[in-house]
Amino acid sequence: MARAAVISAILDHPSLVQVEFNTIVSEHHHLLWGRMGIPVNGGTLALISLTVVGSMDEINQLTGRLGALPHVSVKAAVSTAEIDIHPMHGREVI
Repeated sequence: MARAAVISAILDHPSLVQVEFNTIVSEHHHLLWGRMGIPVNGGTLALISLTVVGSMDEINQLTGRLGALPHVSVKAAVSTAEIDIHPMHGREVI
């Protein structure tokens, strides 16, 4: 069973960490259902929202890896409801 979550990240000085941030997100692409990024203050700050579905371990691993990066602040909001997803497609079973 999986849970849905929204991971919010704030990148101070994104040019210093965006390559590593994007690499980590790409390594967890199987969890990713949506992504939105907004540059702020002429690009000196970036606000990023990731919509993910996965096990608590997977969500925590992604959040922890992103939060360990310098200049990155991360918080996650995780659903209390469990979701039954198709193991091959990673999408909700109807």
